[in-house]
Amino acid sequence: MQKKVLIEVSAKHVHASRKDIDKLFGKGYKLKPVHELTQHGQFAAEEKVTLVNGEHMIENVRILGPERGETQVELALTDAVHLKMDVPFVESGHLEGTPGITINGPKGTVELKRGVIIPLRHLHCSDKEAEKLGLKDQDIVSVRIPGERTLVFENVIVRVNPKFSLSVHLDTDEGNAAGIKEKTYGELLLKKKAKN
Repeated sequence: MQKKVLIEVSAKHVHASRKDIDKLFGKGYKLKPVHELTQHGQFAAEEKVTLVNGEHMIENVRILGPERGETQVELALTDAVHLKMDVPFVESGHLEGTPGITINGPKGTVELKRGVIIPLRHLHCSDKEAEKLGLKDQDIVSVRIPGERTLVFENVIVRVNPKFSLSVHLDTDEGNAAGIKEKTYGELLLKKKAKN
């Protein structure tokens, strides 16, 4: 299997619940979209927050919409090191056992009990795209990034959803390691067995 696929580098961000948006920005506040993301219905919001762990903080962390059922903070390893936090590599949404953090907004503060993660690299694809590629949800693939710092990333988790469109998501550490500076396409390689 070999397929050209869009590579997207995702910087640190927050997915916020309705309850936490109310605390951070005021009761009934609605996120203001700046631009749409590749994945259908998702957008980068105008709103930014500050992440605080003791004396360590990162300011101007963007919120991505729409609202989530539970607030989740997604970091790269470099961000976690800066915050002096031990953050696990997990799939988005798998928040059991993850650490919390303080989130400061213009109207208030959220003391998050859990939800800080370093998301595992993953491939988004729709049902039709997955079928065409011979892939299933939770399969594991590799992706080759071309360029001056050519890299093959292994252990890329396949995530299938009718609303998804074909793209690989890397964090900023991974993107920098591969020398990604602009819109980039990689090659999907070698289907492996399902993760579970």
